[in-house]
Amino acid sequence: MRNIFLFILLLLASVIQAQENVTGKVLDEQNQPLPGASVYWLNTTIGTSTDGDGTFSIPYSPEYKKLVVSYIGFTTDTLDIDAPQNITHILKSSSGETLDNVVVDRTRKSLQRSSLQTANVTNMGAKELLKAACCNIAESFETNPSIDVNFSDALTGSRQIKMLGLTSPYLLIAEENIPSVRGASQAYGLSFVPGTWVESIQITKGAGPVINGYESISGQINYELLKPVDDIPFFLNAYGSTDSRFELNTHFNKKVSDKWSSSLFVHGNGRFSKNDMNDDGFLDNPLARQINIMNRWQYSDPEKGWVSFINARYMRDEKQTGELDFNPDTDKFTTNHWGSEINTDKFDLSGKLGYVFPDMPFQSIGLQAAYNWHNQESYFGFNQYNIDQKSFYSNLIFNSIISNTMNKFAAGLNFTYDKYGEFVNTVDYSRIDNSAGAFVEYTYDNTDNLSIVAGARFDVHNRLGAFFTPRMHMRYNPWEKATLRASAGRGKRAANIFAENQSLFGSSRVMSILNNGGKLYGLDPEIAWNYGVSFIQGFSLFNKNAEFIVDFYRTDFQNQAVVDLFASPQQALFYNLEGKSYANSLQVELNYEITHHFNIRTAYKYYDIQTDYLSGTYERPLQAKHRFFTNLAYETHIVDGGKQWKFDFTYNWMGKQRLPYTGSNPEQYQMGDYSPSFSLMNAQVTRTFSSVFEAYVGAENLGNYQQDKAILGNDDPFGPYFDTSIIYAPIFGQMYYAGIRFKIK
Repeated sequence: MRNIFLFILLLLASVIQAQENVTGKVLDEQNQPLPGASVYWLNTTIGTSTDGDGTFSIPYSPEYKKLVVSYIGFTTDTLDIDAPQNITHILKSSSGETLDNVVVDRTRKSLQRSSLQTANVTNMGAKELLKAACCNIAESFETNPSIDVNFSDALTGSRQIKMLGLTSPYLLIAEENIPSVRGASQAYGLSFVPGTWVESIQITKGAGPVINGYESISGQINYELLKPVDDIPFFLNAYGSTDSRFELNTHFNKKVSDKWSSSLFVHGNGRFSKNDMNDDGFLDNPLARQINIMNRWQYSDPEKGWVSFINARYMRDEKQTGELDFNPDTDKFTTNHWGSEINTDKFDLSGKLGYVFPDMPFQSIGLQAAYNWHNQESYFGFNQYNIDQKSFYSNLIFNSIISNTMNKFAAGLNFTYDKYGEFVNTVDYSRIDNSAGAFVEYTYDNTDNLSIVAGARFDVHNRLGAFFTPRMHMRYNPWEKATLRASAGRGKRAANIFAENQSLFGSSRVMSILNNGGKLYGLDPEIAWNYGVSFIQGFSLFNKNAEFIVDFYRTDFQNQAVVDLFASPQQALFYNLEGKSYANSLQVELNYEITHHFNIRTAYKYYDIQTDYLSGTYERPLQAKHRFFTNLAYETHIVDGGKQWKFDFTYNWMGKQRLPYTGSNPEQYQMGDYSPSFSLMNAQVTRTFSSVFEAYVGAENLGNYQQDKAILGNDDPFGPYFDTSIIYAPIFGQMYYAGIRFKIK
């Protein structure tokens, strides 16, 4: 397999396509894509229009000299073009012209898939992020069919995301392409990123690019923060809910000079009242407080080709959960009442520096660097878990072309250092991880109908050893509005078994590692191959736009750190895979514009996920084999200076889920082999009063479905049958919320 990838990489690098195009992107003054903009050669009939993300491609010939770019409401520009190239052009709003009775007949989709992008990427814009309360990005995927969102346990209220049936540790989660949620932050890291800070989220299914590392197995989630140069001077979001959660977000932005801009983001949230909707004597959601502050600077000098970002952030998060009567001052580490506290401090400092060669816009060099400190001190009853992680990450990337812009390459070096201080009760698992790697990625992009990205990297890790990571993506457009994609790649990672499975601390299970001499808690590294195909067909139905999508992906583990909850209800075993472990994921999606500004998004997902455990082969626990999803979104026309109504409704049906083994417990502490199927419904209504003020109300779990027997052994939390980790459904019931958003432009 390695030799095949190397051969393909070398073969593609030698390809020089005779046909040459001018490609690029058309943006507005806020750097937002302009879909449907006209791009044509002056005095010819040769033209095209931009795609949903503002991209275009048009054939080039030496007799063509002037390229015209136009869009309604913007000044038409004519560009001098003397060679095939890739350009980014910003259109300015028309000045001195008044357009009466302009009707916007086409709005940009809140979820976009470009027909020109090689990888299977879905872009979530700001419009999609506002469809739910979106207090943090862990809660922002409820309206996205590609991501499954579940509660991780019955204590912390934390959301766990899955893609292709695999949990978030198998995803590479990055902030502006710098890995962010990893190691110590796996359990709660997504809840530390406020949703209002995020400009967009890119979701990549399957193996990600080698540029971003070797750990990605099932996909990648990259979130882009608001850019100081584009942000408004002031933003306020206030939120409150019936589960006593309150939140405040403020953004302050200032243009310091022609080249420097700065933003200050301040976020605070808290839950101050106790709730026990299922009457089991335990808090449904933790008492919590969080303060989160970030200062972000941007330097931009496009004439000289320089751009840079500097971010500094501090966060303090405190959670208290357990029995209603638990008081940490008097009950901590006693049998008076069972309780838990999770306190986290986090500090981040990151920077990005990029240079685009003025005479060669296709060539650039960039440096990414980040320092992260994450400290968590926590206990769960008598179980103590403390972890301190200090990390440094750097990535140097050079981009250029081979002969022409249809043959591009990226090459670079990266270095990662992680120092862990980790204690599970009295056992010290402290360690140091470091790795250095080099990568190269070749892109052949015919744009019109074919593109291929082939990449490889070689890394040396102090505990994973030296290893090779090949990955490939392909896009082919066989006919109009049809896109076929395929990908394959290898991933390797060090499993942080305790940080990634913190829900098990809220149980009486004894955690045991069946040591076979590996260098990661006595285990070997996880290695997996991911393969996938995707097909998208756009079409018209009753003169309305529709889109049909089929995705199929398979993940094969060569080795896995198996978490075995089938051996005994009183044990959690960790050991190396002996046998097979795989995950098959099939998603069929249909999106349709029912009427103008009224859209439906539907999806059916089938998962076949099996692992060989010591006691037999079982389905992955707490993963529904069948899921059905529907989202309805309707907007009224904008009138009277910005007034508008927005309605959003999401329905999820989850089939039965395999549950961990509880058959040897006394009957009252058993849960059976499978959970029942159930449905969840969420809704939100937004009223925009003007371009600067809007209010929203919403509800989650409208059907008031609650898991029966959410906490095993709640009547004897210090006994042998206590377990808060077997969660397949909500435990709170209906929740209503309201909020406001205010802007100064």
